Amino acid sequence: QVQLVESGGGLVQAGGSLRLSCAASGLHANIYSMTWFRQVSGKEREFVAAISGNGATMSYADSVKGRFTISRDNAKMTASLQMDSLKPEDTAVYRCGRDRTRFSTISEDASDYDLWGQGTQVTVSA
Repeated sequence: QVQLVESGGGLVQAGGSLRLSCAASGLHANIYSMTWFRQVSGKEREFVAAISGNGATMSYADSVKGRFTISRDNAKMTASLQMDSLKPEDTAVYRCGRDRTRFSTISEDASDYDLWGQGTQVTVSA
């Protein structure tokens, strides 16, 4: 079964760090662009970061630039999001997604991603 599974969420104090992982199974995820979005209940989904299939191109939301780092390991079919200097406003459910139409480029539009994980909760306390 084709799926993405996130892990690594949790509760952390402001200024702390978390590392999220997205494991792909049942598909050749090592050739697709991947993304992380986040969503707070009652609000729209928000782009966080994306990385191209070859790992050469990355994009970040302005709100996380300099604090978050997206990476991927194509051999292990995983994409990760290292989150440092976390703030209470980073609290959300984080989901990874796959864009099967792009390899060397990336999109910040959620509608371009056709497969999503179930999400992992990140809570940052003040």
